[in-house]
Amino acid sequence: MFNLTPWTAKRLPMRREEEHPAYSLQREMNRIFDDFFRAPSWERFGEFPSFPSEQSFGDVTPHIDMSETDKELLVKVELPGMTEKDIDISIARDLLTISGEKKQEKEQTEKGWYRMERHYGSFSRSIPLPYEIESDKAEAIYKNGVLSIKLPKSVMQQKAAKSITVKSI
Repeated sequence: MFNLTPWTAKRLPMRREEEHPAYSLQREMNRIFDDFFRAPSWERFGEFPSFPSEQSFGDVTPHIDMSETDKELLVKVELPGMTEKDIDISIARDLLTISGEKKQEKEQTEKGWYRMERHYGSFSRSIPLPYEIESDKAEAIYKNGVLSIKLPKSVMQQKAAKSITVKSI
């Protein structure tokens, strides 16, 4: 209809950006990217930050629990469906790295059909250690899908820990 009506300075056909679908799509994409890059990395990916990066384990990053006692740091990692041969652990200075690869194949044969599924996924989690540890005395045990790592604190770190009494006034 705008093409048929002659336009003058008074009657210019006006199209508002909000009405045009391309502008609406562009505005929405700009908002998504702005929100993504404005948020901290752990909010973007739904995980607590790791160091220096995380790689996906299929569609899940393994969960890690850490705790400490006076003598050691305890790390537990959920790795269901893996074997100890699939897991690599390394300590370099103040960085603990746990990585591995999961390989799963499922084969079914029944009357008139055959089905084969393969799932592969790898992960890598690096955790900065808060203090010096004795890496030669570290232990790792894998049982029922849970990897447990004991990292003994260095002797200097154990001696440096002090208890301070609180006094009321």
